Amino acid sequence: MKINNNRDCCEAYSEASYYNDATPAMDMGYQNMGMNGMNAMGETISGVVCPPVYECPRETVCHRYICHEVPHIQPCNTRIINHHIYRHTYTPTYSCCEENEVQNVYENRCC
Repeated sequence: MKINNNRDCCEAYSEASYYNDATPAMDMGYQNMGMNGMNAMGETISGVVCPPVYECPRETVCHRYICHEVPHIQPCNTRIINHHIYRHTYTPTYSCCEENEVQNVYENRCC
């Protein structure tokens, strides 16, 4: 059974009691009740308890913005690289050596 939220809860109860095989006399008393709990004759009916009407949940969204300060430590290192360059130079050193060859020449030899 679909209940219209704009209707009185007791009217919704009268439909529920009608579908649950309630007696017509009791049903008639509920249908004739107005918003103030009085029937058509102006008399109040005591002991009427309406079942709760479950509404659709309502949600409220609250956006909160929370700022956080996060300190960062960034080490800065200076690296010094020494490049040793060896330049090889060649300076000639002159030397001299001497050889003696000996030859014997015998001329007109008779021997």
